[in-house]
Amino acid sequence: MNQFVRQQFADAQAAYSFVIAQGRNIETRIYQRRYPTLNYGLHVPVVTEGNEWASGTTFFTVDSAGEAKFLSAAGTDMPFNQSTRDSASQDFAMICSGSEWKLEEVNQAALYNLDLNASNAIFAADKIERLLNSVAMIGSTEKGWTGFVNDPKVSRVDVAADGTGGSTHWSAKTADQILRDVNDLIGGVRQRTGEVEWIDSLRLPPEAFRLIATKRLADGDGYITVLDFLRRGNVYTAETGQPLDIQPLRELATASQDGGGRMVVYRRDPEVLRFHLPMPRRVLQPRQKSIMSFETGIIARTGGTEVRLPAAIAYGDEITAAA
Repeated sequence: MNQFVRQQFADAQAAYSFVIAQGRNIETRIYQRRYPTLNYGLHVPVVTEGNEWASGTTFFTVDSAGEAKFLSAAGTDMPFNQSTRDSASQDFAMICSGSEWKLEEVNQAALYNLDLNASNAIFAADKIERLLNSVAMIGSTEKGWTGFVNDPKVSRVDVAADGTGGSTHWSAKTADQILRDVNDLIGGVRQRTGEVEWIDSLRLPPEAFRLIATKRLADGDGYITVLDFLRRGNVYTAETGQPLDIQPLRELATASQDGGGRMVVYRRDPEVLRFHLPMPRRVLQPRQKSIMSFETGIIARTGGTEVRLPAAIAYGDEITAAA
């Protein structure tokens, strides 16, 4: 059998069918792998709608201007309403990462009944996910995109500087001051939007999340953490009865204008913001690259994070020190 394998794979062309079959196995393995530390979908709704090869997407907004008033039966000054329309677009771009095998590796895989070197393909998939995560969170300077944590259309404030020594950092503040910082930011969104927008999510720098997860707050006969209380002791929960979704996000550790920690309050809904991913990871069919090597690639297409309703998001800065 080994002699047959060696004869069959004497050149790259003969090995090609084996490479194709192994490539399918590698593709399956890539999609079985999870990327828990790169779960951008936990923070930004991922939208995969539309044609995967489209150059971009366009959406339209409609508003109206007019009023209603009292009018007598003989009145002639009927108030008429007018609609206004606007549009915005977001371009898509392709990202890619590849792997290759030499004829020697292919023959050894067949000889010992082993998978081809799937590590390179998995590493390539990992690089794709890391780039997608980076684009979702902070954008791309190459493409001129901003991300979830640094969109200039979103309102931004520094939290109150009334901690120990006039500090804004939560490490220098009491539990009550921390709770006030969060609720002031949530309440500010409600006020600016005429009580229209809800804030159902809060994202924090990891340092701030760990602090409130361990800082204890007296509550009747026992003790709970600031994080426990904040999930139910906030403006959103008081009005809706639903707990506030609170998660740490490492990209917020240095996201403020001065390089310090930033918190984000927002309504997590594709209507508010979305990460365009018309083509999730796709493994391309392997091809013969040279007389003794093969290659394959992994591609994806994205339009980055688009904030459509910036009024439904707010940034609160300097809650942790700059790194």
